[in-house]
Order: sequence, then structure tokens, then C-alpha cells
Amino acid sequence: MRHDRPVGELLRAWRHARGLSQLDLALQAGVSARHVSFVETGRTIPSSAMVLHLAEHLGVPLRERNRLLTAAGHAPVFRERPLQDPDLAGARAVLGQVLRAHEPYPALVVDRRWNVVLANAGLEVFLEGVDAALLGPPLNMMRLGLHPGGLAPRLLNLAQVRAFLLPRLARQAARAGDPELHALHEELQAYGGAGREGEREMPVPDPADVALPIRIRHRGAELSLITTVTTFGAAFDLTLDEIAVELYYPADEATARHFRPVPRAATL
Repeated sequence: MRHDRPVGELLRAWRHARGLSQLDLALQAGVSARHVSFVETGRTIPSSAMVLHLAEHLGVPLRERNRLLTAAGHAPVFRERPLQDPDLAGARAVLGQVLRAHEPYPALVVDRRWNVVLANAGLEVFLEGVDAALLGPPLNMMRLGLHPGGLAPRLLNLAQVRAFLLPRLARQAARAGDPELHALHEELQAYGGAGREGEREMPVPDPADVALPIRIRHRGAELSLITTVTTFGAAFDLTLDEIAVELYYPADEATARHFRPVPRAATL
């Protein structure tokens, strides 16, 4: 979605992306359809409050709300800072505590484009045999998982993982209107994933599933993991709104034992 257009055109594009008519949006936002029409055609320049009000009902991401405000001649209101900013020290400390507490199992923090910004020592399980060119920076978890030079050769349920991740990435790209996410989706789709023997019996993931099953080979063992993703939705802060914490859990006892350190024999 281009962002060098007037605010009315941008709002119309977001409305179309959400499959709403002007009347639908007007009813949801509690304004007149005529006012929505006037804003979209440029006959009315909306106030910053109206821009944010319409954007809220359109589910526009915070980053794009800033662009809408700028297009309407207003100052952006959502701050963007690197995670290393001193003002985010408290948030970093909490994230670090979450990652450390999850060891020995893998845990990581990714940005809106699935680039790793923080990780614990468990991330090593995904890096075995990976092409050095994929290790970043930035290390992109979507690319790492599905690239032929990444984790894909060790995935025992590659087709299942692709069937879960690619539609999700497509939905995320559509919601965000981010051309880089669209490009990443097209890149990952092009890699293909014919699947391996035995994968035909694996169920196709339900879009409503909250956890992704992952079966991989690691150091001669076959591991079974599930992963969940948590987001914060922090209002008024782009950085915290756009990051996600991805936690991996053992799906069976054999995998849990694989991660546990071997106890040392007692010495006298």
C-alpha cells in the first residue's frame, strides 16, 4: 500500500482491505456515511482525533496510523524507539527474564518482520547445519524455518509447518499493508515443500490452532516441539506493539529429556 497519497485515499484503501462499505464504516465508527465520503474524497480534512477514530475501527496498525496522521497534516503520536533505548530498559529486563526462565527450551523475541531481536541459549537447536548466509543480521525466523539452506532439511513435518506459517504470514502482510512482509511471503512460497514420506498422514493445521507442532532432527535425535506466540499490543509505543515472544515447549517426554542436562555423578 502506497503512503504518499492523501489521507482520504489511504483510508479508502484500508476500508477496501477490510471489505467494508462507507456505510459499514460509518455505522461502526458512529459517524455519518456522508462524513466518511467527504473524508475519502478530500472534501473534508479530518482532525487527528477523527483519523485515529476511523483507524481504530479499521484495525489499522499503529505504524500505519502515524502515516495516516502525517498524510492529514498532523503530527504522529505513536513513538518508535529501538529496543535498546534506555527508556525501554524495564521492558528489556522483563523480556530477558521470560527468555531465561524458559531455558533449556528455546525462546525468542521477534519484530514485526520476524527478525530475532532477543533469544535464549535454546535457539541453538534451530541453528545446526544452517547456511551461514541465513544467520544475519537480521536473523529472520520465517526464512530460517523454510529456506532450503535453513531448518527445512531437518524438519520432519515441513509441509505441515508451511501450511501453518504461510497463510499466517499472508494474513499478517495484508493486515499491516507492509510490502516487505508481502515480499517475504512470496520468497518463502517459492521455496516449495513437497513433503516427506509419512507426511501425508499428518493433519493439515487448522487456522484456529494456537500452537504449531514442529518435528525436527537434532544431534541424531528426533524432537517434537510446539510453539506459541505472545504479543503485547502496547498502546502508544510502536516497538512494544510490534514485537512478539515465541516460546517452544517439548511435546513429549523424549524431547523433554533431550533438553535436560545429564546429571553429574556425585564425588566423594
